[in-house]
Amino acid sequence: MEHLKTLADWLAHCEHLHPKTIDMGLERVGVVAQRLGLAFACPIITVAGTNGKGSTCAMLEAILLEAGFRTGVYTSPHLVDFEERCRVRGDIVSATDLIACFARVESARSANGDEISLSYFEFTTLAILKLLADAALDVVILEVGLGGRLDAVNILDADCAVITSIDLDHMELLGNNRESIGLEKAGIMRAGKPVVVSDPVPPQSILDRAAELGADLWRFGHDFNFSGDKLQWSWAGRGRRYAGLAYPALRGANQLFNASGALAALTALRDRLPVTAQAVRNGLSMVELPGRFQLIPGQPTLVLDVAHNPHAVAALAENLDAMGYFPCTHAVFGAMADKDLAAMFRRVGPLVDKWYFTDLPTDRAASGADLRAKWASGDPRPDVIADVYKTPEAALQAAVKAADPADRIVVFGSFYTVGGILKGGVPRLSAPHLAA
Repeated sequence: MEHLKTLADWLAHCEHLHPKTIDMGLERVGVVAQRLGLAFACPIITVAGTNGKGSTCAMLEAILLEAGFRTGVYTSPHLVDFEERCRVRGDIVSATDLIACFARVESARSANGDEISLSYFEFTTLAILKLLADAALDVVILEVGLGGRLDAVNILDADCAVITSIDLDHMELLGNNRESIGLEKAGIMRAGKPVVVSDPVPPQSILDRAAELGADLWRFGHDFNFSGDKLQWSWAGRGRRYAGLAYPALRGANQLFNASGALAALTALRDRLPVTAQAVRNGLSMVELPGRFQLIPGQPTLVLDVAHNPHAVAALAENLDAMGYFPCTHAVFGAMADKDLAAMFRRVGPLVDKWYFTDLPTDRAASGADLRAKWASGDPRPDVIADVYKTPEAALQAAVKAADPADRIVVFGSFYTVGGILKGGVPRLSAPHLAA
């Protein structure tokens, strides 16, 4: 494998190893993990769900770092650079460290001439898990990529599982209703271990599976809850209470459900990972996660959000509503072809005055023209304008050019859409009208 010198070389290698992009199942990845001797000596927290996984992981990490613990985090996908998927002690890992672990996985995968085929996600997950296992950490936080039961992360037994919101997404793989999808997510639970469910109305399948398995269920509204006013919020769970908390640095009302789930997980693990109230306050006040209702300073107002299914778009619409009045809202949007686009347009459409639909650099994406056609078929307001662009950057440039300083631009949809905007760094906006 002498030709595999850079991280880009390795990622290209991973893309061509397996006939299927997504191949659910733990058998192949489990064998390679065994060959690697993959094992963790610290507590493991896994986080599954449709939306809110990345935010929950970031909050857990921020609080545990403030409490003095050596943390490791694995999330996916990335926005701009692959290295974003892994953080050790709060810092994004280097390509050099990843390359060494990719080589270890390749060696294990093809050991003794008995070669095992791995998908891109399986191969890269094993490489990152190996890096984390060797990093002398106090706690590891792992975001489940897709589903739960058959996701590569589920080869590990979590000390605490967190299940965030459950909604309809990836239905061709996980089932076409919340009960089926919930059962797949419930696959990360373990007998006798805590499972935190932060969805306020969870599918019955999750509750039934927790009882059947004998997991220690922490259910939102039953075992923990939050309350708040405009200035501060409080959390109460089994035997613990945090009062007078500042709102999380991640914006949006939905983030309180994610923060509540994170605090429940930390309370469930308090014997092994004790955190102080001050660590909770500081961690939540400083947590950062690009692309989650991220407001970029400048004029016009710019919002970035990786909302790419109806549930997430509904939360985005609520958060946009709460921002107050803007004369005109411009929306840059790109998404995968398999998403429930009609439901997304119904939810956010009333807030948008000008659409900028964009192509994305992946075969799975709907073209900008397809997005416009789908939007037009939903009987939009006659005064709304829609155009098509080749890239998210071109779409944003057009929106900035058309916008008045008092307007609002929302970039949302796939990680490719928001990542396309962030590729050159965080945009610095000043509408052309201001230069005069």
